[in-house]
Amino acid sequence: MKLTKSLIVPAIILSALVTLQACKAKKLVQKSAPPVETPVTLAPVEQPKPAVVEEKKPELDVNTVKIQFDFNSSILKTESYSLLDAVASEMKLHPSAKYFLNGYASIEGTNEQNLALSTDRANSVKSYLLNAGVNTTGIEVKGYGTSNPVADNNTEEGKILNRRVEIKTQN
Repeated sequence: MKLTKSLIVPAIILSALVTLQACKAKKLVQKSAPPVETPVTLAPVEQPKPAVVEEKKPELDVNTVKIQFDFNSSILKTESYSLLDAVASEMKLHPSAKYFLNGYASIEGTNEQNLALSTDRANSVKSYLLNAGVNTTGIEVKGYGTSNPVADNNTEEGKILNRRVEIKTQN
């Protein structure tokens, strides 16, 4: 029995060592938990503000403006409105300037009709400018009929170009 007791103690110790080694091995084999991602909060980066570039509109040279009209009509075309608005803005910038609205007609009709029609066309432009807030006391209206054509009155294209009001200025 003595032999058995002496074998039991080392067997227990050996068993304890094997168990410890097995536990250690288990711990080494265990998978580690995936890393927890902690959200990174960055301080907001202030974006540089874009430089404000004022878009400067080129000055309108009112001396180059020609307002076109339909045959035998003194009614403004709707496509003329934006140009007349620009003219009105320019005139407001130079209120002391003198402006001349010169009306013209194509060759159709009598001289008397064309003089009256060209004057009516110039007055239509003046009325528009008045409604746009322009002080019209410095505006002179004149009808020239068929004189001073800018194109050949023998072609339809030329006649269309001659039905006009030209704006001239004198500072």
